[in-house]
Amino acid sequence: MDSAEMERVILEWVRRPNYSPVKSRVLAKQLQIPLDQVDDLKRVVKRLLRSGLLRYEANHRVKPGTPIASSPKTLDEELAPKADSAAPVGYLPLKTSAPKKKAEKTPGKPAGKANPSQRPGRIVGTFQRNAKGFGFVRPERPFGEAQSGKPPEDIFIPEEYAKDASTGDTVVVALSKHKGKTPGPRGEIVEILNRQTRQFVGTYFEDRGGAFVRVDGSVFARPISVGDPGAKNAQPEDKVVFEMVRFPSPYQDGEGVITEVLGARGRPGVDTLSIIREFDLPDAFPEDVLEQTREEAARFEKENFDGRVDLTGATIITIDPEDARDFDDAISLEKTEEGNWLLGVHIADVSYFVRPKTPLDREARSRATSVYLPDRVIPMLPETISNSLASLQPDKPRFTKTCYMEFTPQGLRTEIKLHNSVIKSCKRLTYEQVDGFLAEPEAWKKKLGEKVFDLLGRMRDLSRILRAKRKRNGSLELSMPEVKIELDKEGRVSGAHATENTESHKIIEEFMLSANEAVAESIRDKDWPFLRRVHQTPSPHKLKALTDFVRSLGYKVSSLESRFELQKTLLEAAERPDQRAVHFAALRSMQRAVYGPMDEGHYALASECYCHFTSPIRRYPDLTVHRLVDAILKNQKPKNDYDELMILGRHCSDREQRAESAERELTKLKLLHYLSERIGMEMDGVVTGVESYGIFVQGIAIPAEGLVRIDSLRDDTYYFDRASHTLSGRREGNEFRLGDVVKVEVSDVDLERRELDFRLAGVTAKKAAPAGETKGPTKTAPFSKTKRSASPKRAIEIGEKKKAKRAKAAGGFKKKPSKKKRK
Repeated sequence: MDSAEMERVILEWVRRPNYSPVKSRVLAKQLQIPLDQVDDLKRVVKRLLRSGLLRYEANHRVKPGTPIASSPKTLDEELAPKADSAAPVGYLPLKTSAPKKKAEKTPGKPAGKANPSQRPGRIVGTFQRNAKGFGFVRPERPFGEAQSGKPPEDIFIPEEYAKDASTGDTVVVALSKHKGKTPGPRGEIVEILNRQTRQFVGTYFEDRGGAFVRVDGSVFARPISVGDPGAKNAQPEDKVVFEMVRFPSPYQDGEGVITEVLGARGRPGVDTLSIIREFDLPDAFPEDVLEQTREEAARFEKENFDGRVDLTGATIITIDPEDARDFDDAISLEKTEEGNWLLGVHIADVSYFVRPKTPLDREARSRATSVYLPDRVIPMLPETISNSLASLQPDKPRFTKTCYMEFTPQGLRTEIKLHNSVIKSCKRLTYEQVDGFLAEPEAWKKKLGEKVFDLLGRMRDLSRILRAKRKRNGSLELSMPEVKIELDKEGRVSGAHATENTESHKIIEEFMLSANEAVAESIRDKDWPFLRRVHQTPSPHKLKALTDFVRSLGYKVSSLESRFELQKTLLEAAERPDQRAVHFAALRSMQRAVYGPMDEGHYALASECYCHFTSPIRRYPDLTVHRLVDAILKNQKPKNDYDELMILGRHCSDREQRAESAERELTKLKLLHYLSERIGMEMDGVVTGVESYGIFVQGIAIPAEGLVRIDSLRDDTYYFDRASHTLSGRREGNEFRLGDVVKVEVSDVDLERRELDFRLAGVTAKKAAPAGETKGPTKTAPFSKTKRSASPKRAIEIGEKKKAKRAKAAGGFKKKPSKKKRK
């Protein structure tokens, strides 16, 4: 890459809306600059700094600057005549106007191949393979119209050009000049930079003297050969773990070797083990970690309370779910003589037990989060700490980090005080008990005692004030009810129930949010980098699409790019039948919250400065924040490095996503086992996705998600509109959109591929429409079981109005000519 091209790439990268300032060496990594060109990049950065196109902020982090010109210029004008003005953003042009130069050999350095990701027209991204063999690559950084606010466009990879790449692999793609039937860019995988995993789980079977594994899910279409029959004493229908030796490609089958036999498929507990191995979740703690845990327990028993504020006599309580095993937050609340509120949030002082650069810290950092599976918890810390030493159990002295916040009667925070403290919780309450108190306070006065009774009353009043203030600031509240599955003693699904977000939950939530904000602002005021909880503003492209969608439902909105307009729409939807549709669509338009030192705020909470402080037992980012609170209290400057925090934030975000995916996949697997014995079972469900090939529906009582295939909708010809998330028939009322409630029945369950098929539940036939009229049923009317015309293979996608008009005018799909005519 010559200096002119490097200037263009650097400027386009730092001017992205979501760019966070980093040092030059981190910038080189982000741009995949080869090691032998890093010095060149630094020289280019310095040249751009002198010109004013870049500037430094704290710690020499690079950020966009203002050109030293009398009038504003475009990027092409700023860089002309050095760069090719037609080069797209984020990757090097396929052709450049600069003359070709012969490669010069560097003295003492042998000539070698250039980094393939830096060659013209090469893009690095993550591959997602479809069960049919083809796939898509999501670029690591945007290209094309990057400044438009649109997300990176996926690159279609035909099966024959996908090599042996597997889902999740990081790959290098060469863009193709040829257009295909699929919209958007096409390409060919030229190199696999990093395998997401080589370990897979599946079902063992034998065929024609060979041993094979059917891999769970739809990762691979064909079984994988695993050597001689009976390897590792595996028996047919056993669940096994195997290491991939040769990944399958369009031209050869895969090959692997069995490393572990989990047990017979369907045996209790085997499904959980399968998910643990599939997602490479941590198992038992290493011996050196357990040894240090025992030492910490002994040290705590002998420890005195010197240097800590003694709050053991204060009225402090915990409120948690009924089945909670660890208690890491407690609350106190008093009224001051001036009439202000003094809120105390007391959090388990995990940093006392887990010191930096110890075995405990190494393991906690690696795990980054506890994993909450339906039938077990995989903790971040050994249970001696998480469920005993650090857990705020009632009537036991426990070390805490205390954040005192003083609020005016109107909810304006006036002061923050941080302490290392020791508390003794005087009462352990559950959400259900607090909801009982809120419903009938006087009935609980004797049960709770006067002090706790008065405390709960104050907590109720202050939380309502703070919640109202947060709403006035533009905080968004998405109503997405969760359903928790119920398991029997063998770990099988026995039922399910909805977990409501009641007022007791909102009280604790409001106080935790307040503490997180207060601690984040205290660290920010020191000008120290720290791990924030960042929720970026949704892209204008997605908010525009959301605006169009809610307008199609009849909402009168200007633009949902205004958070207050979006907040108003969400509140209005709460009173309407289409609430699920609006809230589902709003959730999908949001970005994912992540950890990092970027000063970008939390969009959904309308918070300019936010971090996680309140759950150090189960989240490593909270532990790092506790160490900074220690530094504040000791008046010591920490050694936090911005670039290292960027790496740690990404690691913690990835671990969080892995934990959520594992929990979701195990829940799905258990539900599929449950429904495989209940084919034909009817249930109400919510449309969670609309595609050209059908609609995805999630059960309300039993939260399993399945597909109603377009081929099963035999009552009409359907058209797909991506912009409005709808599948519409020609007959009035035949329409499905995101958030609709429909009745479905279980049609088919494929446990190996983890797929569930629904069909719409038919009850009675529709009345015949008068001649010349095509009026069909409304959404609530049942679908007829009478014979219909042949269903289309897929819905027609109408991205443009002209296409839609032509399709409707043609009456849907044209009938294929008979065999005679084709001859």
